[in-house]
Amino acid sequence: MDKKEIKIIKEITEKLLKLVDVDGDFEILETTRLPSPASPLAKQSEAAREGKANGGQEDKDGESIDIALNTKDTGVVIGYHGDTLEGLQLVLSLCIARKLGRFVRISIDVGDYKKNRTDWLKTLALETKERVLSEGREMAIPELKSWERRIVHLLLEGDREVISQSQGEGRDRVLVVKPKAK
Repeated sequence: MDKKEIKIIKEITEKLLKLVDVDGDFEILETTRLPSPASPLAKQSEAAREGKANGGQEDKDGESIDIALNTKDTGVVIGYHGDTLEGLQLVLSLCIARKLGRFVRISIDVGDYKKNRTDWLKTLALETKERVLSEGREMAIPELKSWERRIVHLLLEGDREVISQSQGEGRDRVLVVKPKAK
């Protein structure tokens, strides 16, 4: 991503935060993939693997931007179970996509919400893997948002003992972890 595109992302982010009346400052961090213990760099997002990113088009390069937002309005920005934050990210991604002509995944971390949630998801993924292996059966993890399922998929990607996949549609979508066939 070049400096011109970063400048566009910064301007759009500033406008959106002003529009929703959120005071604070932010830092844009360019990323390409979420690293996982199983692989040096993740290869594809869950949506891209399923061919659903960008209205059915694959997210070819998995390009993403992390934004660290510092604000006194942390609770308002995060909302109930992160719903407001998820909506803000979607709107920001769509605004940026219109301007750049391509989809860029936007991830906003405010008040270390995503960092803390990611740490919890790592623990959940490892505990679920251990239960799957000890019980020898698949286990479902319900009620995860798409970005949370993506993190678990990336963490378990390339694992020699288990595989993960998403099943269901909409709010009924669950992440399933199961032992690999021997």
